[in-house]
Amino acid sequence: MNTIKLIATCALWISASTSFAHENAHHTASNSPVVKEQKDWGIAGDAKAVRRTITVRMTDDMRFAPNHIEVREGDTVRLRAENKGKVLHEIVIGTKAELNQHAEMMKKHPGMEHDEPYMAHVAAAKTGDIVWHFNRAGSFDFACLIPGHYQAGMTGTITVLPRNP
Repeated sequence: MNTIKLIATCALWISASTSFAHENAHHTASNSPVVKEQKDWGIAGDAKAVRRTITVRMTDDMRFAPNHIEVREGDTVRLRAENKGKVLHEIVIGTKAELNQHAEMMKKHPGMEHDEPYMAHVAAAKTGDIVWHFNRAGSFDFACLIPGHYQAGMTGTITVLPRNP
């Protein structure tokens, strides 16, 4: 009986530490290589393949400018996020469903920090870059998922036009 309790306690401790580890990870860029995972909205791009840089300004009125971006399927783009405000902002690319789910998680864990190639966490008066390869046509979204920012309308859209025949 004590062995079962010990095993159950260890399993609970391991799963709890794994769950909380995500909360304590950082939004800041790491020195480790970018993991290229295919997403519905594309895949992490190579900086050498960038042919276009789009500057997106983030402000404390909870808006992006521009709030609509148009690219062509197959483009590798550098999204340069400029935080023109006095508070922390971020830009996260995804589908509406993914962003909604992530925003809910951020509300539950406001200190949660993480680093993915489709997001940039940008301090006041700083810039951050996302290098992204848009390899799927469609309509996608971007947002600041810091609690309260998304809910205040800090969102935008990306239209990926089909390749030219």
